Amino acid sequence: MISFNSNTDLFVYFLIFIVIAIISRIYKDFGLRKEIDELKDNSMTLSPSEFFRLRNTRVGGHGRKMASVYNFADVYILYNKSRNMYYVGQSKRIFDRVNAHFTGHGNGDVYIDYRYGDVFEISMIALENSGFSSLNELERNAIWRFNAYSRGYNKTRGNQG
Repeated sequence: MISFNSNTDLFVYFLIFIVIAIISRIYKDFGLRKEIDELKDNSMTLSPSEFFRLRNTRVGGHGRKMASVYNFADVYILYNKSRNMYYVGQSKRIFDRVNAHFTGHGNGDVYIDYRYGDVFEISMIALENSGFSSLNELERNAIWRFNAYSRGYNKTRGNQG
């Protein structure tokens, strides 16, 4: 049992508790930052022109486009290398959703910067085997990691569901 002999003792224990809480949070943030970075580094990363080529590649014996055959659920990261800004989104049909951003049917700010010649990089992180339980969780953490809400294109911190 801890007994407090004075207000000073109480204050010291309170400070120790706060320091431990801060260190714990920093450690957790570092681990999460590292996890998202590893997922991004091990993901498929393409320029928009490479993305369009891949999306329109015909596969299989019936000549169907890649986008209609391999449209999977994932989180995508659009990185404007010219402005060092990120947009993070999610989709159950990744090829369709990323395409929308670069053809004027997604985030308007991304589209404008792309049309004016900014250089973009597209990373796609599949939910499967990511270690996250949902697209919402993966998206929220990636938005946080890349400051896509506070210093990027995202208008929200991600879906809460």
